[in-house]
Amino acid sequence: MSIVEQRTYVLKPEFGPADYFALYEKAGRKVQFETLQGFLAYFSSEVGELNAVVSLWSYPSFEARLERRAILAKNPVWQEFLREVRPMLQRMENRLLIPTAFSTLS
Repeated sequence: MSIVEQRTYVLKPEFGPADYFALYEKAGRKVQFETLQGFLAYFSSEVGELNAVVSLWSYPSFEARLERRAILAKNPVWQEFLREVRPMLQRMENRLLIPTAFSTLS
């Protein structure tokens, strides 16, 4: 069974998704992709809660997610990215989703 993690970051009004993605491309994307491995998609919101970015990550199990996130958290490149990006964030939300039996991700 796989799980999908949905992470939503609502940005402070003085920042927009373009600011977030520019920093992410420069300082965070490479190490996150290499460590977490299960990248599915990144989105910016257009309707509903605005000024938000959403990412989806797939993991083979909850335990694999815990292991990969722990490795990422210890990475000094990732820690530097977090120091730069945290001032942009107003709120963070996280969900773990379990695909249905008929999902293309199951």
